[in-house]
Amino acid sequence: MSKLEEIYSHLPDAPTEKTLAKADYEARHWSSPVQGPLKPGTAAHKKAVADMFRETFNPYKPSVIKWPELDPVTLKRITSLPIWDIAVQTEGKARLRMAAYADMIDDPDMKDALSRNAWEENRHKEVLSNLVAAYDIKMAPEPPYITPKDTEWAYLVTGFSECVDSFFAFGLFALAEQAGLFPMELVETFEPVMQEECRHILLFANWLAWHRAVMPWWKRPWFEARVVAVWAFLAYERMDLAKSMDQDGNEYTQDNNFTVSGAKEMTDIDIKLPALMQLCLDENDRRFAHYDHRLRRPTTMPNLVRTGLAAYRAWDKISRKVRKRRLAA
Repeated sequence: MSKLEEIYSHLPDAPTEKTLAKADYEARHWSSPVQGPLKPGTAAHKKAVADMFRETFNPYKPSVIKWPELDPVTLKRITSLPIWDIAVQTEGKARLRMAAYADMIDDPDMKDALSRNAWEENRHKEVLSNLVAAYDIKMAPEPPYITPKDTEWAYLVTGFSECVDSFFAFGLFALAEQAGLFPMELVETFEPVMQEECRHILLFANWLAWHRAVMPWWKRPWFEARVVAVWAFLAYERMDLAKSMDQDGNEYTQDNNFTVSGAKEMTDIDIKLPALMQLCLDENDRRFAHYDHRLRRPTTMPNLVRTGLAAYRAWDKISRKVRKRRLAA
């Protein structure tokens, strides 16, 4: 594999509308020509994962994105969101962590897919950095990005974190669009990035299934213990409200849990938590709908939310019956 920067050495400066539409369609629709099941651990599954990620690449170029002019109210709403520092820094860390893990992998198909994933994470950072500059959003100084000592742990944290954050981000993005509080030009500008996150967690879910399948049995207990530890770490991290200071003594707040708690910041619509969770589920299903159904999907957050919604609806039904009986008594 050549240097990461050379994976895509040239992106079009001014693609036509037809080219953009074709790229957008191909980024959302993909099926393997191989017949039969794609069982993790098999060569067919591994190749399908690598082919999917390579063939669904969307060749947009951050430097030519035209950020729309915003009215004062919308500008204030966007610049006041407590997410920009952590969003830029997260993408910077993700690029480094995925590249480091890709370097460890001997399998050429998975190395190729994860290297491309690292390149795309760096492009996400460019998009966010350009947005921050375009709208003059005040940022805390970026910390130095250091190659992780425990590469597997760092990759697992990044992968599972993206699965959690993307699930909720899909719903929040749809909510903001439905409310009409952001101009459609801005929504359309960010749409390819949102779908790209779907591809990223689709890759992670299938890497995880492949990794488990080819792992020697005696390594599996330690690996699964690390997975549990990662989930515990992410739960703790999302209860924290990170703060940092710049060299002038200005404090910057970063909400690590914004993708779960940010509905009120994104829209004036009074949406209840169950409705928001259902929207996240619907958007998650919609974004994955046109990728080969034989590929694995991230399941933890969707299953947890479905279980929670089923419990809530059962409790609500029982509560309504109890209240009805009390009124009738």
